[in-house]
Amino acid sequence: MSRSAISLIERGASSPTAVVLDKLATGLDVSLASLFVIPEVGTAPDPVARCPAQTRWRNPQSGYVRRNISPPGWPSPIGIVEVVFPAGATVSFETAHRPTTVHQQVWVLSGQMEVSVGNQSHELGTGDCSAMHLDRPVTYRKPQCTEPAMRSSW
Repeated sequence: MSRSAISLIERGASSPTAVVLDKLATGLDVSLASLFVIPEVGTAPDPVARCPAQTRWRNPQSGYVRRNISPPGWPSPIGIVEVVFPAGATVSFETAHRPTTVHQQVWVLSGQMEVSVGNQSHELGTGDCSAMHLDRPVTYRKPQCTEPAMRSSW
């Protein structure tokens, strides 16, 4: 990415896609969720994240909405993110070039979702959970259907 493109994102003049944000997070060796947190200097992190204060972001390309559930800045290797994925949406990430190992689990709260990691594909339904290492390209796809948008926790 060019410096000018990154500057536009930082200033809020450009709305990056999830793929662009993932590339930035990979380059910085941080989680995607951490890009949505504004650290407060000199204060201890709050162990409670109230729903109204939880950061929400909409991917302009696919229309999925993500919400950081976990308390921002809390020192934990676990981060919970809710994703509402619209029917017919697909998002693919090139995750093979991460400097550190990233673990992820997708828990489908309702509906269906297809998750492909490398050349393995898994059809997930309500209540199913899939664990993965983000060391290969990953694609998330919500099939076209008449059900309401599916919620997944990442």
